[in-house]
Amino acid sequence: MGLPQVVSPAEWQAELDKLRVQEKEATRARDALAAERRRLPMVEIEKDYVFDSADGKASLVDLFEGRRQLIVYHFMFAPGGSPCGGCSMFVSNTGHPAHLHARDTSFALVSRNTVGEIEPFRRRMGWRQAWYSSAGSDFNRDMGVTTDEGESFRLSVFLRDGDRVFRTYHTDGRGVEALGSNWTFLDLTPFGRQETWEDTPEGRPQTAPYEWWRLPGEYA
Repeated sequence: MGLPQVVSPAEWQAELDKLRVQEKEATRARDALAAERRRLPMVEIEKDYVFDSADGKASLVDLFEGRRQLIVYHFMFAPGGSPCGGCSMFVSNTGHPAHLHARDTSFALVSRNTVGEIEPFRRRMGWRQAWYSSAGSDFNRDMGVTTDEGESFRLSVFLRDGDRVFRTYHTDGRGVEALGSNWTFLDLTPFGRQETWEDTPEGRPQTAPYEWWRLPGEYA
C-alpha cells in the first residue's frame, strides 16, 4: 500500500503551510460563490400541492412549519422501490434540525412513496427529520426529480412571504454530495474517499464510486 512520505516535523509543517494558502483561497472562493447565490432571483410556486405525512395532509406552506426558509431534500424512494442508499447517507449527515430552526429555516424530506412505506424506514433509521409523501401530486415532476427516464435526487430551497412560496435555488449530483460531512471528512484523510475517480498517489486503496455505500448496519 502506498503510504505518504515520512518527513521531519519541520518539513511536514512547511508543506502544510503551503497547502493552507490554497485552502484559504478555496474558502474565499466558496464565500464569494455563496454571496452570488444569495443574489439569485426567485420564481413563485403557484400550484397548490398536497403532501401526506404521519401527522396528516399538508400544503407546501405547511412544510415551512412557520419559518421563513425551507430546504427540501428530494429523497429517491418511489412506490414499489427501495430507499436510495446514497440519499440515506446524505440524510444521516444532516444532524439535528434545531440548528437550522435557530436561523428560521426548516428541513424536510419528500418522496413519491406512501407514508405507509416511508414511516417504518424513517423509524428504522432513527431520523428526526420531517418526511412527506408527494404521492398523487405533481410536485416531484414539477421540481424535475421525476422524469420519463425515472427518479433522481435533488435539494431545493424555498422562501416564504406570508402564504406565497418562492423557489430560490436547487442543486443535484455532486452539488448535494458536497453538503454531506462524511465526504468532507474523508477528503481530509490521506486515503480520501478511496474512489477510482480521485486524483490520488499510486498504491492508495480505491474502489468504484457509489458501490461501497450501504445503509447503517449493512456494512461488512
